[in-house]
Amino acid sequence: MSQGDERGYGGHEPGGHPDDAYSTLGGTRQTRTRLPDGDEGDGYGRRPARNSRSLIMVVGVVVLLVAAIAFANQGGGGGSDGGGNEKKSEAAGAGPTAATGTKPVQGKNGSIASGFAHDEQGAQSAAANYAVALVSAEILQPDRRSGIVQQIFVADRVNELEARFDQAYDQEFLDKVGLDEKGNAAPGMTYVSRTAPVGTKTTAYTDTSATVEVWCTGVFGTAGVSSTNPVSNDWFTMTLTLRWANGDWKVDSFSQKDGPAPVNTDRTASNADEIAKAVEEYGGFTYAR
Repeated sequence: MSQGDERGYGGHEPGGHPDDAYSTLGGTRQTRTRLPDGDEGDGYGRRPARNSRSLIMVVGVVVLLVAAIAFANQGGGGGSDGGGNEKKSEAAGAGPTAATGTKPVQGKNGSIASGFAHDEQGAQSAAANYAVALVSAEILQPDRRSGIVQQIFVADRVNELEARFDQAYDQEFLDKVGLDEKGNAAPGMTYVSRTAPVGTKTTAYTDTSATVEVWCTGVFGTAGVSSTNPVSNDWFTMTLTLRWANGDWKVDSFSQKDGPAPVNTDRTASNADEIAKAVEEYGGFTYAR
């Protein structure tokens, strides 16, 4: 997510993970607007250089986002594996996206996919879709956040996580990233937090639990002529620990770390109007494999 820098929980215990669980979450990565490391303007595909003052402001926003995510991810123990000993997935390596005859996604709960298949493929599909929701712009909106948390997480973690998200994305945080109390950008501005899963990998699986890593990229920031938090791209990996509960895969915990990130291409950045228009015109996907 970078909406600045925001991401979430993972197969690790939710507290104080050095990789910043919420970095890119919609609450975080979603609120995370990360900037590429290093100088922008090399022969390898850099972006137009920003002046030092602008760069410092953007980096400051990223630091705030990362801190908010880490705060939201503090405390609480890891969830139960739901019984049975977890084993490393025999398909832990990269696998082809081949047809299996099983539909990974059967329906939707609101705007979030639901009804995932009770197998490893279904767990990967669930993790990819949940990663997108956790780093969405909507999770920064108080009126939408509660519904997202209830749809994504196992029931016994909902109250705890709602409270932590509310603390992480309080009014002070929203003010610093240029959003009002409802999580909306100022008139003439468009807040962007769009994540795209690039691939998934199951690192542990049983009939009742699964740990899935989702490699993601995305665009995060505020589009607008006077924005101090310009839209930039980010690469990160979210680790989600899932439980099979009430006939579906749900998140028990999640975490996030940076990368793997490719070298930036040498291309001119689009202006704020083009970015805002693209976000409005192009809808998101339901991810499945």
